[in-house]
Amino acid sequence: MRILHYMQDVDFTRGGPPRAVVDQVATMFSRGHVAGLMTTNATDVPKAWLAPVADGGTPQVEILPAVRGSFGRFGREALELLASRVSNYDVVHLHGVWEPANLQVASICRDEGVPYVISLRGMLDDWSMDQSAIRKRIYLALGGRRYLESAAAVHCTADAELEQSRKWFPRGRGVVVPNLIDLEPYAEVPDPAPAIAEWPLLGEGGFNVLFLSRIQVKKGIEHLIDATVLLRDRGIRVNVFVAGSGDDDYVGAMRDRIRTGRVEDRFTWTGHVGGDLKNALYSACDVFALPTSQENFGFVFFESLASATPVITTDLVDTRMEIERSGGGVIVPQSGAAFAEAIADFQTGGRDSVRMGRAGRSWTLANLDTASVAGEFESVYASCVPA
Repeated sequence: MRILHYMQDVDFTRGGPPRAVVDQVATMFSRGHVAGLMTTNATDVPKAWLAPVADGGTPQVEILPAVRGSFGRFGREALELLASRVSNYDVVHLHGVWEPANLQVASICRDEGVPYVISLRGMLDDWSMDQSAIRKRIYLALGGRRYLESAAAVHCTADAELEQSRKWFPRGRGVVVPNLIDLEPYAEVPDPAPAIAEWPLLGEGGFNVLFLSRIQVKKGIEHLIDATVLLRDRGIRVNVFVAGSGDDDYVGAMRDRIRTGRVEDRFTWTGHVGGDLKNALYSACDVFALPTSQENFGFVFFESLASATPVITTDLVDTRMEIERSGGGVIVPQSGAAFAEAIADFQTGGRDSVRMGRAGRSWTLANLDTASVAGEFESVYASCVPA
């Protein structure tokens, strides 16, 4: 098949969705499909894809002119370029809901008679729809619902996501397929040595908790801070490694919260961590904790499980059932007290982190096998293309 992906920004600092797109394009290309990618921001598109290649040895990448204006729409040049390319593909895969330019791409697909698939990326989850609620409902009324219901398929990454989202496109077709994850870096449990060399505290025998994510309100780091204070008051020491970046004001507020709680000595701020060092950091920690308000999939959960590090997260995560079913995860309410209790269970030996880590790793490698998930996407694409 000929499959074109469109995502406005391919920038990994924006979280998991851009990585999902790059992995999906790469996987489909490796399986013999013609795979294309169009974007306005190619920050983290593999450099080899951007070099001119005469023999089709890499996916086809086209960088579009930036969206413009307060409504973030494409100008004539970009629309003409899109119209000239879309008809070369059997199906177009759009990523995201709230970008006005996506509606323009979908309109071109309809004009050209090319079916399109939309990945929601959690944008219609209940928590997400409660943020700027009035603006989102106006957007849906002015074209967003047509965008969704005219799609050949609306892709969700978990049953819980589809359950929450389907009310916003009642006449549309929802499908559930987990995100593609490149599991090759986890063929063996990552070596923790590079992380220990970077942050020697990891190798000093303490109990190490990892928070790896964007530092923003949705991710709920304040609950992990409160948990650390509660554990300190119980005489339980943990070292919390915060890996990520965020808005300076919000990060400053969280640092103030840590100072107020008198647990500055329990927190290490690593900044953004990626690649092999990120995987080493998962492996070097005893548990991964993310007290998030919403995740439709959460790459970080399954990266941690593939690294044999158990996960603690909230009952607000769409993949909570899968994480718990893996045997490597603990699902709790979003509160400092609940996270303190779960961390203490691991730290004191009430839960066996080694055994749970092994179970979670085995489940992830079996159930998120790249070839199996790619096959599910191929079936979805094939079902969208007229016979």
